[in-house]
Amino acid sequence: MPFLFYGFLRVPASYYQIPFMAEITTPAGNSSKKRGGRRSKKLSTRIDLTPMVDLGFLLITFFIFTTTMSQKHVVGLKMPADGPPADLAMSAALTVVPVAGNKVFYYHGELTEALRTGHYGTVGYSEQDGIGAVIRQKQEALDRYYKGGRAEMMLLIRSAPDATYGNIISLLDETQINDVKRYAIVDLDNADYALFSSKI
Repeated sequence: MPFLFYGFLRVPASYYQIPFMAEITTPAGNSSKKRGGRRSKKLSTRIDLTPMVDLGFLLITFFIFTTTMSQKHVVGLKMPADGPPADLAMSAALTVVPVAGNKVFYYHGELTEALRTGHYGTVGYSEQDGIGAVIRQKQEALDRYYKGGRAEMMLLIRSAPDATYGNIISLLDETQINDVKRYAIVDLDNADYALFSSKI
């Protein structure tokens, strides 16, 4: 029996058993001959998946401890202060009214004048041609023709009776996306709603 030297001890080589992840097993006995030819040996493969299971649990543990859960974000809401109403230039005002069907009715300046001159419309919440695009067009117009620029724009949000809470949140998100400095939520009376309800 051959011997191997391990340190200062002579240990037989048969004492060492090295595990493998894959083994090829050959059947015992000599291969038989058939019609003068030699039949090849049949080999079977056995794969040990235990290390893969350990690796899978290590990865799961890693992702559990390194994943950050989504945090809640608070949206700031500025309401008009108590006291006498403040003067507002009609040319700098943009009023948006969320209505049913995920639509937004908007008009520039004063309602009756906007309906007379055609400065109103109905859009949705899409990025390309939604209410965000209307806000950006208003800002660009104020930068060109208004002394204070887009900083003087006042966005008035007036909720219709059939609007949802999600519609208001979407409009508040637009104020953050387009960096609207001045905005407020005001009441919508039935008389004003009756004026433009047929225009939606």
